[in-house]
Amino acid sequence: MLFLDACTDLAPVIRLVKHGIIPLIQAVLIIALIVLLIIDLGKAVMAGKEDEIKSAQKLAIKRVVYAVLVFLVPWIVNVAMGLLVNANGASDDPNAQAKSALQCYFSVK
Repeated sequence: MLFLDACTDLAPVIRLVKHGIIPLIQAVLIIALIVLLIIDLGKAVMAGKEDEIKSAQKLAIKRVVYAVLVFLVPWIVNVAMGLLVNANGASDDPNAQAKSALQCYFSVK
C-alpha cells in the first residue's frame, strides 16, 4: 500500500512528462525538421548540381523517417504498457506492484 501513496505523490511528475515534456519534444522536432529540410534542400537547389540535390533528398528522407520513429516510440510504449495493465493476474501475483505502477501511469490525466 506504500506504492499507492507514491502514486498520488508522483502524479504531478507523471502529468508533466505525459502532457508537457513529450509534446514539447515532438513540437521542437517538427519545427527543427522543417527548418533543416528547407535549409538543406534550398542549398542543394541553389547549387544546381544534380548530385547535391540527390544527396539532400536522401538526407531529407532519413530525417523524416527518424522523426516518424520519434513520434511512434511514445505510442508503442503506451500500447505495450496498456496491454500489461489490462493483463489479468492473480492477487498473489509477484508483479502486483508493477501492475499498480502501470495503472498509476494510465490513471493520471
